Amino acid sequence: MIETSVVESTYTDAGSGRAVVLLHGYPFDRSMWREQVDFLSAHGFRVVAPDLRGFGAMSDKLQFVADAEGNESARQAEADRTISSMSDMARDVARLMDELEIDQAGVCGLSMGGYVAFEFVHLFPSKVRALILAGTRAPADNESEKQARAKQVEQMLAKGMSDIAEATLSKLLAPRTLAAKPEVVARVREMILRADPLGAAAAQRGMAARRDYSDDLPSINVPALVIVGRQDPIRPVADAEFMHRGLSGSRLEIIEDAAHMTNMEQPEIFNRALERFLV
Repeated sequence: MIETSVVESTYTDAGSGRAVVLLHGYPFDRSMWREQVDFLSAHGFRVVAPDLRGFGAMSDKLQFVADAEGNESARQAEADRTISSMSDMARDVARLMDELEIDQAGVCGLSMGGYVAFEFVHLFPSKVRALILAGTRAPADNESEKQARAKQVEQMLAKGMSDIAEATLSKLLAPRTLAAKPEVVARVREMILRADPLGAAAAQRGMAARRDYSDDLPSINVPALVIVGRQDPIRPVADAEFMHRGLSGSRLEIIEDAAHMTNMEQPEIFNRALERFLV
C-alpha cells in the first residue's frame, strides 16, 4: 500500500487489477474508506482513495496561502473567499489518475464525493467504467439549504468543528450504530474534529454553488449503482430512488440499520454490494 502526495493530492493506492476510485464525503477524508480499501484490494482491484482538496493532508494546500501572509487576519481573509468547487475536485482526481497511469476506473462517491463523481463523469466520461453513488443526490441546493451552509461556514470559522461534530453525529449515524458501534462513532467524530475549518468552509461554498445534476442522469451511459441507508435523514431513500429512475439500467441498494455513513456503519454489506456490481 502506498500513501503519498502527487499532483495536488494525497492518496492511498492499494492492490492491483481494475481500478476503483473512492471519493469521500464531507467533512471527512480518505480514512473513511479503510474497510473498502482493505476489502477491494484483497479481491482483485486496485483501489485509489484521495483526500479531496481542503481535507486530510490536502488541508495544508489551502492553508498555505493564508499562513504565508504571516497572521491570522490573512487566514480569515482567505477563508472568506476560498471556494472548492466540485468541478475543481473532479479535475484534481483526473490529474491524479493520469499521474498514476489509470485510464479508466469505477468511481464511487459518498455524499459530497457523489457530487464530485457527477462532475467527473460529466467532464471525463471516457475515464469512468462504472459509477457508484452513495448517500448523495442529483438536485442542487435550494435557497434554504444554501443559507444553512452559509450559517455553518460562519460557525466553523468562528468556533472550529467541535459543535458541528456533536450536532451532526445523530444525522450521520443510525441509532443502532450510535448505540452498538462506539468505534465507528469515534472514527466519525475524530474525522470531523480534525477537519480544517478553512478547507471545510471552502467545500461548503462549493457544494452550495454546485449545479443541478438531474438533467445529466439520462446521458450517463455507464453501469451505475445507487446506495442509500434506510435511516439516512440527510439524503433519504427518495433521493436515491430519483437517481435510480434517471440512470438507465442502474441498481439500487438500500442498506438496513444505516444512515448516511453506510460504508462505515455496515461495511460488510456495502463491500459485497460493490463487489457484486464491479465484477
